[in-house]
Amino acid sequence: MSSAIDPRATSAMLYLDGVHVTFDGFHAINNLSLTIAPGEMRAIIGPNGAGKTTMMDIITGKTKPDEGDVLFDGRVDLTRLDEPQIAELGIRRKFQKPTVFESQTVQDNLLLALNVDHSVRGTLFWRGSRAESERIDRVLETIRLQESRDRLAGALSHGQKQWLEIGMLLAQDPKLLLVDEPVAGMTDVETHQTAELLKEINKEKTVVVVEHDMTFVRELGVRVTCLHEGSVLAEGSLDQVSNNERVIEVYLGR
Repeated sequence: MSSAIDPRATSAMLYLDGVHVTFDGFHAINNLSLTIAPGEMRAIIGPNGAGKTTMMDIITGKTKPDEGDVLFDGRVDLTRLDEPQIAELGIRRKFQKPTVFESQTVQDNLLLALNVDHSVRGTLFWRGSRAESERIDRVLETIRLQESRDRLAGALSHGQKQWLEIGMLLAQDPKLLLVDEPVAGMTDVETHQTAELLKEINKEKTVVVVEHDMTFVRELGVRVTCLHEGSVLAEGSLDQVSNNERVIEVYLGR
């Protein structure tokens, strides 16, 4: 890392600068620079193969960049840490496909997430502290599943499973939430509710959302970054980005 740290880096929740990643000669990430402020929600859009997933992999430590700076919370160099260490810092990622424990209740899914180090059996017979049960109540309220706390996760709709998985990450009290295509396969109503839910979460957490659904992105009403060929093609409001000639050409079409 260069000796003179850019002042933008020290005030950022997430700061990527000059990041490159090559797989077998293919430049997946190509001089990518991105700054996310604390408490911000940012939408990341772009065509398939633009580098969105690889970018998430870099932030979570799954992929190491060949060069460039990746800083978290103004000071932590993520390129020097492995995946568990990065998770420990408070970075959580929701993958596109929900992975909930279908044979457990909604509440037990949240307990399992809270007690990540405990055995399943230990968790199911767990009688937690008041603080932990209050946290679970708060999470259930945020993800709109208070009424379903005793239902089996397998009985939830696709959208509700996505919310439960977001809740499982929230139970771990992250600082930064990375959410990958949360509304794929959802109904219009669920899509709208997911936008509301993420806005609610964003009151307390920094959120990065990767998404293809432009109606949903518009509903989030946040700053948008369009990636193409591993670097930032355009950044701004959705209207600014949507009207960018290059974005129309490579992604949105006529």
